[in-house]
This record gives sequence, structure tokens and C-alpha cells, in this order.
Amino acid sequence: MLDTPVSIRRAAMNLLARREHGHVELARKLKLRGADAHMIEVELQRLTEDGLLSEERYLESYVRSRANEGRGPMRIREELTQRGLARADVDQALSEAQVDWDERMRELWQRRFDGQIVDIKDKAKQSRFLAQRGYALDAIRSLLDAQGWSQGFDD
Repeated sequence: MLDTPVSIRRAAMNLLARREHGHVELARKLKLRGADAHMIEVELQRLTEDGLLSEERYLESYVRSRANEGRGPMRIREELTQRGLARADVDQALSEAQVDWDERMRELWQRRFDGQIVDIKDKAKQSRFLAQRGYALDAIRSLLDAQGWSQGFDD
């Protein structure tokens, strides 16, 4: 049970040692371990002041990680806002990520589908896959149309 400031700080630092966490996520994990909400906030504020807890680092790390896994900006934005981060901060992190989203999508499509579209059903399947990964329909349309399949894409 986390019933002292020292135990809360130690638990928070152990979690942060594994990977970056956002404020909301870290508070939730500490609360699940039995820590008092007020004590959590005090300790998380101290960790922020000490530079050990940073929303900016968390956003940067999360965006980079998910982009490397083939996730698109729309999916990453949704995941981060569900984790309690401000939409403006998420949008800023996505714009500063220096990720060529179209190139990432093309690489994912190439890996997953060998860069081939057999028929219109195949095109629809590929477009659904890319949309579920978080890429914009306009970008998907541009990618697949560049492969010679400009007809019948009215999803």
C-alpha cells in the first residue's frame, strides 16, 4: 500500500524508469495501487518540478513509438486524447514529430500488401486496413490511386 509520500514517489519513479508516462496515466496507476489522490498530486507535481515527469517527453516518446509501429496520426491522436492529454498538446506533438506520414503509410502498405492491388475488393480491404491504422482517407486514396486504381473508391 502506498501510504506515504516516499512510497508514492518511489512507485512513480519505478514506473517512470520503465517508460515515460503522462500525468493522468501515472496518477491512475498510483491510485490503483492504493495511494491517496491528494498525496499523488503533490508527489507528481514534485516529480514534474524535478524534471522527472514531463508531458512533452511522454508525447514525443508515444508519437515516435506508435509511428514506428505503423500507426497514423489520426489513431495516435485518438489514443492520446483517450489517455487524458489535451488535444492542443497532442496536435502540437504530432506536428513536431518530424514524421513523413505519407511515407510511413506507403511503407506499411508495401510491407503488408507487397505493393499490389489485385481487384476492387482488394483495394477496399487495403483502404480499410490503412484507415483503421489511423491514416486519412485522402492520403489513402492518393496512395492507392497512384497504383493505377482510381475507379470505384467511394468509401
